[in-house]
Amino acid sequence: MSPERAPFSTLSFPVGSLGIIAMDSCKELGEHVDRWLISERQKEMRGAEAPVSFLIKSRCPRFSNGEAKAIIDESVRGKDLYILVDIGNYSCKYNFMGVENHMSPDDHYADLKRVISAIAGKAKRINVIMPFLYGGRQHKRSVRESLDCAAALHELAALGVQNIITFDAHDARVANAIPQIGFEDVHAYYQFIKAMLHAIPDLEIDKEHMMMVSPDEGGIHRNLYYSTLFGIDLGIFIKRRDYSTIVNGRNPIVAHEFIGDDVEGKDILVLDDMLSSGDSLLDIATELKRRKARRIFAAVTYALFTDGIGEFQKCYEEGIIDKIFATNLTYRRPELSEAPWFVEVDMSKYIAKLIDALNYDESLGVLVNPAQRIMNLIYRRNCGEKI
Repeated sequence: MSPERAPFSTLSFPVGSLGIIAMDSCKELGEHVDRWLISERQKEMRGAEAPVSFLIKSRCPRFSNGEAKAIIDESVRGKDLYILVDIGNYSCKYNFMGVENHMSPDDHYADLKRVISAIAGKAKRINVIMPFLYGGRQHKRSVRESLDCAAALHELAALGVQNIITFDAHDARVANAIPQIGFEDVHAYYQFIKAMLHAIPDLEIDKEHMMMVSPDEGGIHRNLYYSTLFGIDLGIFIKRRDYSTIVNGRNPIVAHEFIGDDVEGKDILVLDDMLSSGDSLLDIATELKRRKARRIFAAVTYALFTDGIGEFQKCYEEGIIDKIFATNLTYRRPELSEAPWFVEVDMSKYIAKLIDALNYDESLGVLVNPAQRIMNLIYRRNCGEKI
């Protein structure tokens, strides 16, 4: 068996019959995950009758005044259910008083609770896969303000959810709000590196040719993972903010100050959880280019591009950025598929492996901690093997 990936489960007794509810916000990703699971379960069954699909039909229709309800069109009795939801998918729409309205994170979260309510306790177990964690950026209290993420996790636990899987949480310490149920914060470290090695054939991962740069203090742990694993240097940008003003819900950045070794002639990888407007990343890339960095690559779990991709296209044409890697865990703007600097990182196989392991009540250790798989991948690539 290939050393870079953990095997799918081959145990005899799952927790319950597997069922997947892919909400409207996550239909495409859910279908990809379903195909991976079908493929692997067919191998395990060795000629026995194979499953056609694990997807369970469900819907959340709305009345013309905006009220909604959840309907599950198939039996869920005794099933080990996995509900996939993308609270960031603003492409979902509904009719509200004759006006077409885009669904907000609040709408998606409310629909998730409706689906759990419609299950009505008949499932063997309920697991929620919410890559973009609802309220994740509202995770701590600085002044008299809400704690949206902790409140949402409490609600889900009270509704009977037993496991919550998210990706690259803004602050994984929100798990402290629900110590009695499973909370897994997983990352796309392996998938990012594999995508980079495919997209950048001449990438040299060593101290002489490459350097990690954290975009801020909060992202140090992400970038430190790669820098420690590869034995390369780590630089850090410190954000100076204007705390007397709030713009779009946050204090605006006044300047970026760099702390680290010389970047001249090196490829730079910037790893972050989220690209919102992207202004900070472009400022950082411009500063690194001013310091004579060779190429600038960024890997982000969620590429939102809230202000569009125009500035990124311009910076690519000017040679400031080279590639941006982002997962398919949340909705991406359609125009990104045509952008020569954007590389989508498919996470469906990884999610299928997580579901498969949980369904058989197996440890997630190998999947959550991919250090050895990453080193095996790089070794195979350096030996000239196809990856």
